[in-house]
Amino acid sequence: MSTSPQEDELAGTEQPFVSHLIELRDRLIRAVIAIALCFGVLCIYPGPAGLYDMLAAPLVAHLPPGSTLIATNVISPFLVPLKITLMAGFLLALPVVLYQIWAFVAPGLYTHEKRLVLPLVVSSTLLFIVGVAFCYFFVFGQVFKFIQSFAPKSITAAPDIEAYLSFVLSMFIAFGAAFEVPVVVVVLARMGLVSVEKLREFRGYFIVLAFIIAAVITPPDIVSQLALAIPMCLLYEAGIWAAGIFVRYSKAPEDEETPAA
Repeated sequence: MSTSPQEDELAGTEQPFVSHLIELRDRLIRAVIAIALCFGVLCIYPGPAGLYDMLAAPLVAHLPPGSTLIATNVISPFLVPLKITLMAGFLLALPVVLYQIWAFVAPGLYTHEKRLVLPLVVSSTLLFIVGVAFCYFFVFGQVFKFIQSFAPKSITAAPDIEAYLSFVLSMFIAFGAAFEVPVVVVVLARMGLVSVEKLREFRGYFIVLAFIIAAVITPPDIVSQLALAIPMCLLYEAGIWAAGIFVRYSKAPEDEETPAA
């Protein structure tokens, strides 16, 4: 009885359940160690206070002269910078964390599946970081400038540091997730849930959807809404282009042989 090439690919890779648990434990420990090391380095330089000053810089630059952020909770000046340092440490260690995840999952994947998963993991990470950077370096400045331009002169702006952290995190997540549009498009096309042709036909609906999403999750100013909606539309086009490549590049062997048969 002959064995298919797909079965041969994974021959000998089976492991007992306990071995999987031990490997998972070891890789989790390595990921935690990487995060702890990055956190420790950031605590030394630039330090939690320095990181918070960097995060608050876009807002402070648009506050009236003499205005600063305030802390309404007694331990907020200690906890908030520490939270930011921990999140920065996680982002810094993200390549190591993703590698541990990939190394744990890869032995159970076929070759054509590895062709799809690894590029998607790398691209989704890079796109998320690009989305966060775009939000920090461009969107924040425009949003805070717009808000302060409408503030009455009788009001002295003094935002709370915990409220600011919450706002920043929600915006980072929103823009980071929005920049994952190409990855979602590629996955939908590769799983066969929708064809590339259907994605092209849906283009007009997606543009409307992008502006609706931007209006819901961003502050009520036209600059931040356009800053989110326009990149989403452009990334959707990039996703359609990438889907056509990935669908061909990550085909299973039996899918490639079917047309010839």
